[in-house]
Order: sequence, then C-alpha cells, then structure tokens
Amino acid sequence: MATQRLGMIVDTKRCVGCSTCAMMCKSENNEPEGIWWNRVLTIGGEHLTTPSGTYPNLTMENLTVSCQHCNNPACVKVCPVGATYKDEETGVVRQDYDKCIGCRMCMSACPYTGVRSFNWEEPKYPIGIDTGDADVPKHQKHVVEKCTMCWHRLAKGLQPACIEVCPGRARHFGDFNDPDSEVSRLIREREHMQLLPEMGTNPSVYYLV
Repeated sequence: MATQRLGMIVDTKRCVGCSTCAMMCKSENNEPEGIWWNRVLTIGGEHLTTPSGTYPNLTMENLTVSCQHCNNPACVKVCPVGATYKDEETGVVRQDYDKCIGCRMCMSACPYTGVRSFNWEEPKYPIGIDTGDADVPKHQKHVVEKCTMCWHRLAKGLQPACIEVCPGRARHFGDFNDPDSEVSRLIREREHMQLLPEMGTNPSVYYLV
C-alpha cells in the first residue's frame, strides 16, 4: 500500500466547462498535436457543449476526465514490461516512456475511454517548439502517454497545474490517506461519485455532485 494516496476532487457544481484545466495541462506538459490528457465532456445533448431537452427546459453538466490514478489500476496489471506502474510513495499511476514497447495493453485494460493516448508518429507541435516545464519528459514515438498528475511539479512540492489555474475553484488536490486533508474532508461532507465504481479500480479522482 502506498504511503500516500494523492488524488483530485472536481466540484461539478462549480465547474463551468471553460476548459482552462485542459488547456493548461496541454501547455504545461508540452502535449503534442492531437493529444489531450485532460478533456471536458458535456453531459447533455448529442454534441459537445449542447444541452438536452427542449427550451426552456434544458439541462447540461460538465465532466472533466483524465487518468483516474486508480488505487487498483487495471493498466498496471497488464503491462508486460512495467512501463505502467504505481508509485509506491504517492499512489500516482506513472508511465515510463523509455520502457514502453507500444503494445497498448494498458489502453485496452483501462475502463476509462480516452484517458490514454498513443503516439503513432514523431510528436509534432503547432508552434514548432517545446512549451511547458523543462522537467517534463520528452514525448516519444510509439509510446502510450497520459496524465502524470504533473509529476514534475509534485517533485518540487507543487500542485498539479490544473488545480492552480481553475478560475471557478472547482478542483482540489491532496492525500486521501490523510484524514485531515481538504480532499478527505470534502468527500466526508459532500455527496460524491467515482467513475465506473463497478469496475473495482477505486479511482483517486472524485466528483462532488
């Protein structure tokens, strides 16, 4: 069992679907063209950012989705080379690009569609240069990648970038193994959910509802 269980909480009542978290994630981690580790989905109509129902009786909610950093990660169990692994101290599910052989077994095993990406070609960038933190590992061809919980920032005692930039203060970060942490308090006091709890992965991302 990990010493910590670092994770996130997203308050769906405060999230306005602005995609600031997704854009900051992409910039901070120098994600290549076509790669998004963090996405904002719409629970509503048939298309993104459209409501369901008939005016004036419309409903729409926003749901940000990235790697769930599961406490019981299915991806770790199937990786044949240990490229996908759970950090023993923090509980963060990590990806070692140098070990990854591109078999994509982790993508097949993960029940959360679209949270992992595969680089089919050499990574390309719209402005032709790297962005983000200099400590972000270099993206590689033929490897799987995903949210790292901004590991390069955690190593410096900082929070993930998406937490700091959320204008609605809808995102919270902390240690679920610490009963006095803000995230532990929030899931004690507020109604919440996890994605696909029936899969037994026990995600470390909770959504306040």
